[in-house]
Amino acid sequence: MSLPLRTLRDCPAPAKLNLFLHVTGRRADGYHLLQSAFQLIDRNDLLHFDVRDDGVIRRTTEVAGIAHDSDLIVRAARLLQEATGSRYGADIAIEKKLPLGGGLGGGSSDAATTMMALNHLWQTGMTRPEMQQLGLQLGADVPFFLFGTNAFAEGVGEQLVRLDTPESWFLIIEPGVSIPTPVIFASSELTRNSKPVRMLDFSGALVGFGRNDLQTVAMDLFPPVAEAIQWLGGPEAARMTGSGACVFRTFSTQDEAAAMLEKVPHRWKAWVAKALKQHPLMHLQ
Repeated sequence: MSLPLRTLRDCPAPAKLNLFLHVTGRRADGYHLLQSAFQLIDRNDLLHFDVRDDGVIRRTTEVAGIAHDSDLIVRAARLLQEATGSRYGADIAIEKKLPLGGGLGGGSSDAATTMMALNHLWQTGMTRPEMQQLGLQLGADVPFFLFGTNAFAEGVGEQLVRLDTPESWFLIIEPGVSIPTPVIFASSELTRNSKPVRMLDFSGALVGFGRNDLQTVAMDLFPPVAEAIQWLGGPEAARMTGSGACVFRTFSTQDEAAAMLEKVPHRWKAWVAKALKQHPLMHLQ
């Protein structure tokens, strides 16, 4: 049987921000227990997919610093192929905008977009919750991007509840360093006993709620992160996302964010992003 669709172009893989991130414990297997609020934003990588009939999975663009077979895009495609028994393969091209080691979830989002697109192209019939469970094998952030909406997260990040967030704008600074996530989580200085909060606590406060428990460690180990946070108004006004290195400040209007963007020192890359309500590929099944 021939497939009704053989190609998908311009598939967004959006970034996320952690509006807060608390480390509440550590499991016996070493994984950290977290609570966080995930916010999708309109900055993204773009992926392009062409179905192959020979079962081969091939990334057709070079990505600096990421070997072909270890790329989450390739691994996600092969994982879906294996789980569904699909005989099809794919050529996958990517236009990379999101920085590596930036805390924006770029690799995880690329993996999720790959799974959503190929699930649709290959007509595998896998449901979104099934893909979330499968995606967890690739990383703790992958289930969120497959979930499709902003979310309150617990566990290692895979326990998700839909979260309605206000229309917001963010000024985001890339401080010029790439932070490997394991370096932050391995630090003896990391606080791992934050008191659990309720989703209701966060929903009533939204902007300015809580903190990022990984931020202090990152600021100590990577001074450019501390410098960017200080420039944005200090820890009371600005926050690091994920395990870093990107930092952000929240604004209620685009004009306010744009006005501050004009003042950002030239040594940093910076940009303004808008909050999204849901994943751009939410319609794919």
